[in-house]
Amino acid sequence: MTRVPYLSARLQGFGTTVFAEMSALAVATGSVNLGQGFPDYPGPPEVLDVARAAIGTAADQYPPGPGTPELRTAVAAHVQRFRGRAYDADTEVLVTAGATEALSAALLALLETGDEVVLFEPMYDCYAAGIAMAGGVARPVPLHPPAGGVGTWTFDPEALRAAITPRTRMLLLNTPHNPTGKVFTEEELELLAGHVLEHDLLVLTDEVYEHLVFDGTRHRSIADVPGLRDRTLVVGSAGKTFNVTGWKIGWICGPAPLVSAVRTAKQFLTFVNGGPFQPAVAAGLALPDAYFTGLAQDLQYRRDVLVQGLAEAGLPVISPEATYFATVDVRPVQPDGDGLAFCRALPERAGVVGVPTGVFYDPEHAHLGRHLVRFAFCKSDAVLGDAVERLRRL
Repeated sequence: MTRVPYLSARLQGFGTTVFAEMSALAVATGSVNLGQGFPDYPGPPEVLDVARAAIGTAADQYPPGPGTPELRTAVAAHVQRFRGRAYDADTEVLVTAGATEALSAALLALLETGDEVVLFEPMYDCYAAGIAMAGGVARPVPLHPPAGGVGTWTFDPEALRAAITPRTRMLLLNTPHNPTGKVFTEEELELLAGHVLEHDLLVLTDEVYEHLVFDGTRHRSIADVPGLRDRTLVVGSAGKTFNVTGWKIGWICGPAPLVSAVRTAKQFLTFVNGGPFQPAVAAGLALPDAYFTGLAQDLQYRRDVLVQGLAEAGLPVISPEATYFATVDVRPVQPDGDGLAFCRALPERAGVVGVPTGVFYDPEHAHLGRHLVRFAFCKSDAVLGDAVERLRRL
């Protein structure tokens, strides 16, 4: 690997994200961008109107370091309402600049140099970089797609066991999972919990897609497994729940000593963020249950539209249980099975942009996802319809 000048050893190997490359391709070619996971329709007016009203007021200035009391109280109440798990809003909830800062601050706060983090791949790309910046070592365990594309992704329990060593400090979990759309089952969470307790690990769980679950599938947090609440940090975000990904309002909940440690790191990253957006997110978290069930039903409809269109284009689809994303096998239309080459050529071939799943793997395991590509369906009816029509050119 060619060394990048000036870049620290910790970050060698982490170049510009594939999202930037594919988004630039979309702009340059006038393609439909199904690569990056952002909605192209507005969030609920009950949320947007509060933000508009807050701009031009004292909310434009620095909010309190841990987040406004209003938002921290709303997060705690939301978790209690939907998960039945109690957090103290003053000591066990911290507002962050999106989920990414929550994850980064937790890793920086809790890892010593050489500590190992067990996680599942394919994985959201900030995980490996965040672990590296904190001086840690990622120990990925592969998820395997279902045979014939029907069912859920699974992992080998022996591979999980082998990934845990005396240097393991933390399990980093993402459920519902990006990019696969997998929701970890209760049996899988119990298995993971057994290893966590046996090896005295901490848990960092990214649950930003908790409300975007389909077909009656149930999301359960590993924090609710007996014995894990007091060693688990749970990350949430407003972006995916209220269609405001640019606001970058997230939070992290957990036992007071762990949250205090994360706050120590967070205060030297962004310090504070999003003053006018915090009361708006608080209002959103208090919306009635019908909003959250309707959000999932709407995205399930959009998923079904895209999945059908992809299948009609000759791309075998692994239909997701949750999130914004569907995964396809490109080999029927890309004989060499090179997902990255397929994505780079797709704007010219069909006027659509996707993201190769191989980039979400550790380089040693990238071959496992080489033939897979991720498409986002969090788009308007018109955009999805246009994308499906264009994909018929394949």
